[in-house]
Amino acid sequence: MAELETGCTYLFLDVILRSETVLTAMKKSDTCEFKIKTEPSAEKGRVVFPILMAISFGHFLNDLIQSVIPSVYPIFKEEYGFSFLQIGIITLVVQMTSSILQPVVGSYTDRHPHPYSLSVGMLFTLAGILLLAFADSFGLILFSVAIVGLGSAIFHPESSRIAQLSAGDKKGLGQSVFQVGGNGGSAVGPLLAAIIIIPLGQKSIAWFAIAAVLACSALFPVGRWYKSQLGRLSAMAVRPNPVVLGLSEKRIRWSLFILCVLTFSKYFYMASMTSYFTFFLIDKFGVDIQVSQYCLFAFLGAVAIGTVLGGSMGDRYGRKYVIWCSILGAAPFALALPYVDFALTIVLAVIIGLVISSAFSAILVYATELRPGKVGMIAGLFFGLNFGLGGLGSAFFGWLADKTSIEFIFQVSTLLPLLGIVTAFLPNIEPKHG
Repeated sequence: MAELETGCTYLFLDVILRSETVLTAMKKSDTCEFKIKTEPSAEKGRVVFPILMAISFGHFLNDLIQSVIPSVYPIFKEEYGFSFLQIGIITLVVQMTSSILQPVVGSYTDRHPHPYSLSVGMLFTLAGILLLAFADSFGLILFSVAIVGLGSAIFHPESSRIAQLSAGDKKGLGQSVFQVGGNGGSAVGPLLAAIIIIPLGQKSIAWFAIAAVLACSALFPVGRWYKSQLGRLSAMAVRPNPVVLGLSEKRIRWSLFILCVLTFSKYFYMASMTSYFTFFLIDKFGVDIQVSQYCLFAFLGAVAIGTVLGGSMGDRYGRKYVIWCSILGAAPFALALPYVDFALTIVLAVIIGLVISSAFSAILVYATELRPGKVGMIAGLFFGLNFGLGGLGSAFFGWLADKTSIEFIFQVSTLLPLLGIVTAFLPNIEPKHG
């Protein structure tokens, strides 16, 4: 069945791509030569939906596999007697491997594009997840998750570049669709782990190799399309925003620093919500675990919707305005959340998820506008910050909760969206669209 699905995925994309090639080749130029184009391209501002959806699907599968790792910590702790420190080191290795290497990989692929690097990254993920299924020591487990982290580091920068390329003029939409695929995978992964791995044990992790194989097959035609677009991509990369041309190098670097601060405020706050919202509900309102999980899913669902909406709104109204409204706009709701009753807490959580999740695609596209020739490095940097800050935020708030209380960390973390005020220091690099 898995082979059939893989073949169908590949065949579907292959047929679409070939059909466009044939149709375009039938149009002759003035010199009676054929001009062959594989797909509508970003040069014409059109969205290449088969490619964009395939990239999002690959992101879904990649992050699904990554999210399986923390889901099996209880098995590792019981089977091998690991301490909480050792569990923390496993998280540190996978997060830091992915975070640190992403900008390095992105910087390299800016200079030397590798169309099939997405499939190569998934092969590393495949090797890591298979090794993890049979690892029987702490060192081997660390090596396994490091390989998975390396696969993710290879995948994200170039796939983010392709998402923007396939989206034409709607770069925000492209990043949003790409990002929501990852969000979906992160949500589904623990659920599948609970169904498959927890009852069957560590060796059942190997079943998730099917996801990696499926991702490889779906991404291979994407690599072929990307290869056909490299010349056009190079032309796009050297086409700077006229407003950005007027900015000094110091102003550009300062703007990138501001974007990093905004990313910090978003993902540190998101870490408190995703890791500790259920504990907050149980501690303050006495709900059971099942109810708290439903509430968390409501928040995560709102995050997924907000991610898509944010990209489209950024394309229409401008990235800076979306960043303003997303992070600082979430502040009043976040500040009120620790002090209201249960029903209103859930309502506010959903609103916060919708609002604050719209920021990332806008931040990423804004950053690539500042560095138009370094899309891979910028994507790697901000996706790396995403992973790294999420991991550090969870660890920090966990430490703070041990020292104080769950309710206290929510009183503190809700101050983070106020950092959205630094958006005022960003230059206006695009006009507002009506």
